[in-house]
Amino acid sequence: MARHDRSTPRSIRKWYAAVAAAGLVGTLVTGLAATEAQAAEAAVGATVPFTSVEAESATANGTKIGPDYAQGTVASEASGRQAVRLAAGQSVEFTLTKAANALNVAYNVPDGQSGSMAVYVNGQKTAKTLAVTSKYSYVDTPWIAGSKTHHLFDNARLQLGQNLQSGDKVKLEASSTQVTVDVADFEQVAGAAAKPSGALSVTDKGADPTGQGDSTQAFRETIGAAKGGTVWIPPGEYKLTQSLNNVDNVTIRGAGNWHSVVRSSRFIDQSGAPTGKVGLHDFAVIGEVTERVDNNPDNFVNGSLGPNSTVSGMWLQHLKVGFWLMGNNDNLVVEKNRILDMTADGLNLNGTAKGVNVRDNFLRNTGDDALAMWALNTTNSDSTFAGNTISQPNLANGIAIYGGRDITVKDNLILDTNALGSGIAISNQKFMDPFFPLAGTITVSGNSLVRTGAMNPNWQHPMGALRVDAYDSAIEATVNITGTTITDSPWSAYEFVSGGGTGKAVKNVNIDGTTVDKVGTVVVQAETPGAVKMSNVKATGVGAAGVYNCPYPTGSGTFALTDGGGNSGWNSTWDDCSTWPKPGAGNPDPDPDRNLAKGRPATATGSADVYTPAKAVDGDPATYWESTNNAFPQSITVDLGKTEAVRRLVLKLPPSAAWGARTQTLAVQGSTDGTTYTTLADAKDYRFDPASGNKVTVTLPGSTPNIRHLRLRVTANTGWPAAQFSEVEAYLS
Repeated sequence: MARHDRSTPRSIRKWYAAVAAAGLVGTLVTGLAATEAQAAEAAVGATVPFTSVEAESATANGTKIGPDYAQGTVASEASGRQAVRLAAGQSVEFTLTKAANALNVAYNVPDGQSGSMAVYVNGQKTAKTLAVTSKYSYVDTPWIAGSKTHHLFDNARLQLGQNLQSGDKVKLEASSTQVTVDVADFEQVAGAAAKPSGALSVTDKGADPTGQGDSTQAFRETIGAAKGGTVWIPPGEYKLTQSLNNVDNVTIRGAGNWHSVVRSSRFIDQSGAPTGKVGLHDFAVIGEVTERVDNNPDNFVNGSLGPNSTVSGMWLQHLKVGFWLMGNNDNLVVEKNRILDMTADGLNLNGTAKGVNVRDNFLRNTGDDALAMWALNTTNSDSTFAGNTISQPNLANGIAIYGGRDITVKDNLILDTNALGSGIAISNQKFMDPFFPLAGTITVSGNSLVRTGAMNPNWQHPMGALRVDAYDSAIEATVNITGTTITDSPWSAYEFVSGGGTGKAVKNVNIDGTTVDKVGTVVVQAETPGAVKMSNVKATGVGAAGVYNCPYPTGSGTFALTDGGGNSGWNSTWDDCSTWPKPGAGNPDPDPDRNLAKGRPATATGSADVYTPAKAVDGDPATYWESTNNAFPQSITVDLGKTEAVRRLVLKLPPSAAWGARTQTLAVQGSTDGTTYTTLADAKDYRFDPASGNKVTVTLPGSTPNIRHLRLRVTANTGWPAAQFSEVEAYLS
């Protein structure tokens, strides 16, 4: 999101920071790791015209950095979480696997520095150099809680001036400053396309193809004259100092995004296009945005293109946002574009969107959500993100769906999320009103998530590779998640949470068919009440335990995980909700003397005023639960998280002498499923006396069946007409 605030802190258990094992190299690269080769074979992600080669898999005499998952480091923002750092005079040499005549390099240089890299082909130094600069990097967004200086990489492209073949070698040598090389994209760029018949050229209206003069007026006049037809941008560079508007019922076409280049930080800024049918095709728009100012429309498209518009073959770079879409963009198709180095979102459907299809695009190094739908003012509906490749969104999610009706996210490849986000987020975080929560059916299918999920410094806990978030309201839509591949997640695979910390429920979620290959902590990270059904989820390389089931806040309810069958590799449960699992540290044997009920979800038949059941399991003997008055019988039920061999209960009232001695009549019941209860100890009078600590012990026989749900049923209290407990403690012995 380009306008947002992730500032809500959560007072929850502290995450013990640790780093998972080494990441894999990125997709579309030579030397693919097996799991990513399988992902490529599954045909997820965009079909791109280039081949990427990771610097760490090339030949280099520099220093390999990473892998690293710590927010704010150069390696953590790199593809594959690794890169190669070159001092001046050092080099990295790539071997081509396909023909190419051009390259694009993702790189970093120290803050405040610029320089160049010499280019060698098959050992011979060429006249070509690749300019590198920190100008577009090191972005600070202090208004976004938890952000650090980020956007540390940039991309630079170069036509080599010769046709190279598979097996040829291209070496890049740092000339005058340190350069960290992440990945190189090699491409065979076709020659410039010819002017379409009947098209009007911007040069005929005085546009300057040398990039020296201001071509804004020439573009405006050509667009005005070409209504219903085509505006042609010949090969060259064109400087626009102001944005375009009144772009309606017209196609703007270039000779190819390596040939026709518009230098503009604000290309189209308009509230509407009544006719629509706008086409934007085959040219580059490269801006000069060096910082993020959310009130500035520093975007390729800001506003509306009108209905039935199409955008394809674009190269968008150094802008705030690629597409910030408001108003009528019905049936818009955005496809086969490259979106690089945005300081905020790649594309955001900011309400009203209907029937929009965003497909087959490549996005790298966005400064916020790479692709987002935000149902603000009016809902987004019937829109799709399909077959996109997203790499290194470095301050948010790969794909985020904030509200909307009948939304589809399918066949996307998302790699290397860095901070404050997941690979995919399905969320009811509203940011502002009027907001339209998730509704209808949300379809998430066939997506591949590699090294996704991140530490959230505001929450001090991790965000899963795929997150379903009842942030501001419960998830009421049906969410169907199918055919997902999750590889090398540094933290968890699936996270179910209420990000506002208020315990809103995640419901109606069905997960069928997931392959989890290496996950740092758990497969399921459940932190809020709700109900999810999981089927055919197969996991290997689980770092800590299968399930973390600890709804927050304490007492907000339970999270029901239904086993739909076909699951394997993740049947263990994290035992201690007072601590977070450490990546790769396994699930240590819990303390056999621990209180099984502490911090667990607690519910009751009723409560008086603020004396809620959560106060009976909070570990504080001074706080207490009190049932509805004058309404016996009353009961309190604690979900222990899994079946346990409970053999001893300690029941307490506040120790203060102000609490007079009293007798409560109670029975102990237990259940494995939360529905059918059996009596573990018959009703009996228990005396609570401040003189002896105001507590009683209930001993259960060794033949008592194991239980998950512990219930105390109270039928009388001589000291007050209600059931009362300050602590309900359960022990194994």
